[in-house]
Amino acid sequence: MVGVSTALALRQRGHRVLLVDRKSPGRETSYGNAGMIQREAVMPYAFPRDWRALWRVALGQGNDVHYHLRAMPALLPRLARYWMNSAPKAYAPVAQAYSQLIAHCLSEHEAWIGAADAGDLVQRQGWLQGYRTPALFDAARAQAQAVAQAHGLSVDMLEGPALSAALPGLRGGLLAGAVHWKDPWSVSDPGELVERYAALFLRMGGQFKQGDASTLRQDGNGWSVQTADGRVEAQHAVLALGPWADAATRALGYRLPLFIKRGYHRHYAMDRPLRLPLLDTEQGVMLAPMKRGLRLTTGAEFAALDAPATPVQLAQAERSTRQLFELGAGVEPQPWLGARPCTVDMKPVIGAAPRHAGLWFNFGHAHQGFTLGPASGRLLAELIGGEAPYVDPAPFSPRRFDAA
Repeated sequence: MVGVSTALALRQRGHRVLLVDRKSPGRETSYGNAGMIQREAVMPYAFPRDWRALWRVALGQGNDVHYHLRAMPALLPRLARYWMNSAPKAYAPVAQAYSQLIAHCLSEHEAWIGAADAGDLVQRQGWLQGYRTPALFDAARAQAQAVAQAHGLSVDMLEGPALSAALPGLRGGLLAGAVHWKDPWSVSDPGELVERYAALFLRMGGQFKQGDASTLRQDGNGWSVQTADGRVEAQHAVLALGPWADAATRALGYRLPLFIKRGYHRHYAMDRPLRLPLLDTEQGVMLAPMKRGLRLTTGAEFAALDAPATPVQLAQAERSTRQLFELGAGVEPQPWLGARPCTVDMKPVIGAAPRHAGLWFNFGHAHQGFTLGPASGRLLAELIGGEAPYVDPAPFSPRRFDAA
């Protein structure tokens, strides 16, 4: 989503643009997500500060986090910085900057959805954040109302009959209540939306070739990359590589504080499809209605990018979801596995590479790459073209890590 959106924004401004990918657009991280454009996500995912929660994770209790022990020595220094940036004093400016960018997610997607004739994929009814425990629901109610008031968002609280009406087929008594975030949109096939954006890019005169970013080289006053049709040269190159950004930038001499969170999904048949996506908050599983069935998506798995799959969270997610709904068989024989690209300060990296002329970065969106693709693509296109940026780019600049 981020790469295709950046290509669209650049082409819209008259640049000659070649989009290079080793696969077809929409087949990697942007395929395997909950499919939501999360206007309400003004507060990026902070590292838990409660030591009891951290202890539960360390002991492997709960289902929202899973980790590979062998990956932790490499991850711990970055997770420590993530934890420090989640402290209230450090987190406040992070959330402030983040909210300024995500405020534009719907309007920026809306333009491309219309131009790509993709309205049939989009539902504009929000999503539900469900709670099984009354005390946790009461706490979430207060927090959601405060966030909504501070950021001009629309939110409802659903209990009893209202909750049952919103979730036909829900087994009674298992959810104490749900926060209904009404502003976000949901997409019935995230990968297909990226494909339609890519098709629009081609109709606008953009080009696509298969290639590998590992072949990117600085070449005189510009850049070159090897594609299936030969080497291509350009004045500028944009790295929008999601979870592969760390390896690509390291090859160029950068040591950005990046890490990944892996995640799984699988589709299940369902006789009574959900009308709205539902987060079973205490179980750490998102239930997202999709074209292929009900998609169950998991929380975070901390592991090496190429480590073997360990879908233990998905197995638990299936068991907990069957407590709530009548769930059919899995559609795919094996679950999908992907990775979310993250930074230690929870903000994406958008802007000029500090030490290479003509090289630009657009990655590190964590859980919100699908949401923020068009918004961050526009910002980067404005920077490349020398336009006045529509939001302050400084909080997202790659140079923010220089002092560290």
